[in-house]
Amino acid sequence: MSPTTIFISRPTSTPTLQRHHHLVRSSRDGALQAIPSCRSSSSISQIFISYSYGARKRSPIFTRVKRFSPVMEWQDCTVKMEIDVPTSVAYNCYSDREAIPRWMPFISTVKILEDKPDLSRWSLKYKAFGRDIEFSWLARNMQPIPNQKIHWRSLEGLPNRGAVRFFPKGPSSCLVELTVSYEVPQLLVPVASALQPFLESLLVRGLKRFAMFAKAQQTLPGDV
Repeated sequence: MSPTTIFISRPTSTPTLQRHHHLVRSSRDGALQAIPSCRSSSSISQIFISYSYGARKRSPIFTRVKRFSPVMEWQDCTVKMEIDVPTSVAYNCYSDREAIPRWMPFISTVKILEDKPDLSRWSLKYKAFGRDIEFSWLARNMQPIPNQKIHWRSLEGLPNRGAVRFFPKGPSSCLVELTVSYEVPQLLVPVASALQPFLESLLVRGLKRFAMFAKAQQTLPGDV
């Protein structure tokens, strides 16, 4: 199986950063390939990571890291992945907010407010950087576009906002694009240089698990 190469770029001075992960299928063997990237007007630090999906032995990891200067501004992460379910199935699965902890690695609970169903309380629990990380926030789901877009923003707690977009690729597949924007919490300022690529890896893992979750939901009796 040919290796998948992940390309990650990091900013050294700009306060605004956009990264894009493209997960596509290899025309040779059908394996998913992740190609993250970012665009910035300033100089860029780069990391190259090479590995093979499904390989029995882990491929060597090659890195090239330059100096990083953390900037405490809003950070944007975008991950894209093509999954083998129709757009309507993917949209319905992602609309079930309380099910998100089943596939997103760092989300522990999501609870929809009974009297205000557009509001939900989220909690994040994850062990990383040698510490237990816990945050919570209240989020409002904005007006969705059925089978096209789900988006939200936090009202209190951890400042964040995001959107999920769905693009049909055929009768039985679609492209899911997840964008999460956040402010670096004060607790994580000491590890800010490592936070962005770490979150990117979590979002990639989350979408892979979402693809399996949506596929399983599609095969349940009564689901289309």
